[in-house]
Amino acid sequence: MIVEGFALRQKTLEDGRRQITAIHVPGDFADLHSFLLKKLDDGVETLTACKVVMFPHENLKKLSDDFPHLTRVLWFMTLVDAAIHRAWIMGMGALSAPERLAHLFCELKDRLTQVGLAQADRFRLPLTQSELGDVLGLSAVHVNRSFQQLRMDGIVQTDKRDIIVSDWDELRRFADYNPDYLHLNQTVERD
Repeated sequence: MIVEGFALRQKTLEDGRRQITAIHVPGDFADLHSFLLKKLDDGVETLTACKVVMFPHENLKKLSDDFPHLTRVLWFMTLVDAAIHRAWIMGMGALSAPERLAHLFCELKDRLTQVGLAQADRFRLPLTQSELGDVLGLSAVHVNRSFQQLRMDGIVQTDKRDIIVSDWDELRRFADYNPDYLHLNQTVERD
């Protein structure tokens, strides 16, 4: 589990090309899939200095045997991960490059707000344009052009690694963003 910092999940081809399939923020289980799958076909890499907590599989098994509510919480987290994957796939197929970038900004802002790492008008983005390209299925040049369009349209500004948005409603509209897939206000019922 990521306690501090940012990490990513990626799948790499033999020739070195990669697709980033997840961005992990504090509170995310970066490798919960391995509990049942044992051997994964992708990997986790840190983007920043990270503090992590390791949960050995034997402890997760005991937890799932003894605490059904916590098992449902872990299942819920895995289902939200899957929902994020579906949103990213939909974006790659249906959104323009600037819309994809804007959608990712909206998602990260909402996820970082949940863990107290976003301000009202900004959040820290520890990804390079090349890494953003690997998230969005774009070249670094196309990411740069998308950034330029969002800046020219007055939707997004940057300050070093901070993404600054003065009108989140406009960014959400532009990105056709609906945060329901993140299930931010849903709680997992106890027994």
